[in-house]
Amino acid sequence: MAKTTETKVDVHAFIDAFANSEQKKKDSFELLKILQDITGEEPKMWGPTIIGFGRYHYKYASGHEGDAPVLGFSPRKAAFSLYIYSDTEKSKSLLSNLGKYKMGKACIYVNKLVDINIPVLKELCIETIKYLNEHNECACRKKYND
Repeated sequence: MAKTTETKVDVHAFIDAFANSEQKKKDSFELLKILQDITGEEPKMWGPTIIGFGRYHYKYASGHEGDAPVLGFSPRKAAFSLYIYSDTEKSKSLLSNLGKYKMGKACIYVNKLVDINIPVLKELCIETIKYLNEHNECACRKKYND
């Protein structure tokens, strides 16, 4: 995810103004519910277009460090950008059952929620939280210890 910081912009107002169709708005509000249920965190805006849940601190071997949301998404014009992926064997395996999507470096692109398997989406989110808990200073200490 690009370097961004948390802002005070109202998430619901952002979705109403930014989502370019009624279906995109409906799916955005459904994603809010799903990601909030999984993280137990309120949605916050990160930068101008990313809705994030929770926060973790990362530090790369290069010395670069910063904060980012644990999970997030953006209802972009072409497709949703889902920031829910960690590069683990389990996550790679789950992708085969996700449904219709495209993959970026660490971002999953989905046109609409009906195109994907929501239980698999939730499993991907939980796997990412586990990964972040193990590898970063994370305020997302959830009980996903299976």
